Amino acid sequence: MEIKLINIGFGNIVAANRIVAIVSPESAPIKRIVQDARENGMLIDATYGRRTRAVIICDSDHVILSAVQPETVAHRLSSRDNIAESTS
Repeated sequence: MEIKLINIGFGNIVAANRIVAIVSPESAPIKRIVQDARENGMLIDATYGRRTRAVIICDSDHVILSAVQPETVAHRLSSRDNIAESTS
């Protein structure tokens, strides 16, 4: 099994196959998910002090905060898939 990595901003990289969702942080349910992850020690803040623009939810119940737009992260994820498919 090949591990695909995706850049989520500022040189931070996440295993793409562990990502369940990439969402915007504005809604109340997402804010609750972030707060619960913080309380349970499952929150990874990769914003470097900048505004959170994307919340990445992983299959391990980790929640990752990114300063990159969700669309940008999704585009990077889909472009990685396209590159992998074309080289296979």
